[in-house]
Amino acid sequence: MFEEFFHLVRQWYAMPEGPVPLHVPRFAELDRQYVMDAIDSTFVSSVGEYVNRFEQNLASILGCRYVVATVNGTAALQVALQLAGVRRKEDVITQSLSFVATANAIVYNGADPVFLDVDQETLGLSPDAVRMFLENHTERKNGQTFNQRTGRRIAAIVPMHTFGHPVQIHELMNIADEWNIPLIEDAAEAIGSSFEGRACGTFGKLGVFSFNGNKTITCGGGGAIVTDDEELAKLAKHLTTTAKVSHHWEFVHDMVGYNYRMPNLNAALACAQMEQLDGFLASKRELANHYANFFRGVEWAEFVTEPDCCCSNYWLNAILLEDRRQRDALLQASNDAGIVTRPCWTPLNELEMYRYCTTDSLLQTRNFVDRLVNIPSSAQWTEL
Repeated sequence: MFEEFFHLVRQWYAMPEGPVPLHVPRFAELDRQYVMDAIDSTFVSSVGEYVNRFEQNLASILGCRYVVATVNGTAALQVALQLAGVRRKEDVITQSLSFVATANAIVYNGADPVFLDVDQETLGLSPDAVRMFLENHTERKNGQTFNQRTGRRIAAIVPMHTFGHPVQIHELMNIADEWNIPLIEDAAEAIGSSFEGRACGTFGKLGVFSFNGNKTITCGGGGAIVTDDEELAKLAKHLTTTAKVSHHWEFVHDMVGYNYRMPNLNAALACAQMEQLDGFLASKRELANHYANFFRGVEWAEFVTEPDCCCSNYWLNAILLEDRRQRDALLQASNDAGIVTRPCWTPLNELEMYRYCTTDSLLQTRNFVDRLVNIPSSAQWTEL
């Protein structure tokens, strides 16, 4: 049943034999040139011109005022939550359908996740689920919102743009404003995605990105905090550079900071990758169109397309099968045939360390977990 699909994948990647990976980075001569330039400069750690250049270039691409480069997306989210005022023994609303880093960053701040359901259309945090939880399970005191079950303040809302598909960010922002709760966008997977022409990651009080090795553009590791708030940007840079007070030779630190600044060596690669972003996005969109056309003609799966009013980067393409049995059959057959596919993440509330957390019914989350499969999504090799 799946052979025609396997043929399409191998044809697209011009790989008649051997394994076809789920998602791999693409490097060209420009990447090598910039990395070697950073090496030759001897500035390979957290001080160097490529770090500044990366921040400026990313701000220009996103249309935001400030970018602070970090060692990875998890560190970016941890600090962004701290900047938004998340403290110990508070609650943060997020989605259970996400990579574990989303919940981990919340717990690093001493807070607890509240896992709510996702939308059928976006695979991201559902505004209806958030509003229902706030109306039925919280109370307001002195302009703040408290979880009636835990007695803890709801300190933030963290939607994640799943597989690069934008959430219903306007609705979530309206809810966050109505209930006076900061919203931080987990845009780790969403570089190049937009909602009504505005870049994902730039709607909330703060946004974060990841440039891990499996992302649309990569520098091996790497992340970023983005904001339009000058004071938050200054504090983000201060915290991520060990809170060191500027001085030519003295070592004075005025806060408990973190060694989270992106190294110049990684930033050099990130700068080169950003110059190739348009080509990567075009290639991934072309692949998504091929998949969409193919799956219109089959009965055994539905291709996940970008939501209305959105432009998705199609970081990881996904299909929905009839049920878990059929999902597992495809996973077995594809990986046996050398076509690397994978299921959705285990819902975060089912992980041992997060079983205690507050949830709603998570009906749509469970539906996706039972039916969803990610399929090969790498951009084709292009010399730019």
